[in-house]
Amino acid sequence: MRDRIKDILLESIQVKEELLRTKVSEILEIARAIIEALKKNGKVILFGNGGSAADSQHIAAEFVGRFKKDRTALAAVALTTNTSVLTSLANDYGYDVVFAKQIEALGQKNDVAIGISTSGKAKNVAAGIKQAKKMGIRTIALTGGDGGDLAKLADFSLIVPSLVTARVQEAHITIGHAICELVEQAVC
Repeated sequence: MRDRIKDILLESIQVKEELLRTKVSEILEIARAIIEALKKNGKVILFGNGGSAADSQHIAAEFVGRFKKDRTALAAVALTTNTSVLTSLANDYGYDVVFAKQIEALGQKNDVAIGISTSGKAKNVAAGIKQAKKMGIRTIALTGGDGGDLAKLADFSLIVPSLVTARVQEAHITIGHAICELVEQAVC
C-alpha cells in the first residue's frame, strides 16, 4: 500500500508538472475572461456532474466568500445546488437540460459560464455551454482526456493532460484555486 500511495502522489505531481509546462497561458486567459466579466458586473456560473459538481460549488464559494483575503463578495453561482430546480427539470424535460434551462433563466450577457467535465462528454454540460453561447455569454470548459465534445464548444478550453478521473479532478481544483487568486488580486 505504501508504494501505491507513492505512485498516486507521483502521478498527481506529473499531471501538475505538465500543466505548468503547457497550460499556464490558458489559465491566464481564463482568469482574464472572469476578471473582465466581474468588472462588467457579470457573474461566474459554474456547473458539472458528480465530483465536477462539487468543484463547481467549491469554486463558487471561493468567489462569493473569500479566497485569501477579506473582500467584497464576487458574484458566482453553482447550478448544482438547488435540488428542487434540478429534479423538476430532470423530471419534466430530462437530465440533459438541467444546466441549459438554468442558464436560460439566470444568465446575462456579461456573465461567464464554466462547464466542468472530466471527460468532456457530459451531455448536460455541453448543453449548458451551448445555451450560454446562444445568449452571448462567454464560455469556459475544464476537461480532461481528449476534451471530448465540450472542449470544441467553449470559447476557452483547458484540457488536463490525464485520462485518470481523480488526477483530472485534482488538477481542476488546483486550476480553480489559481484562477480565484488571480481574480481576487485583480478585482478587489
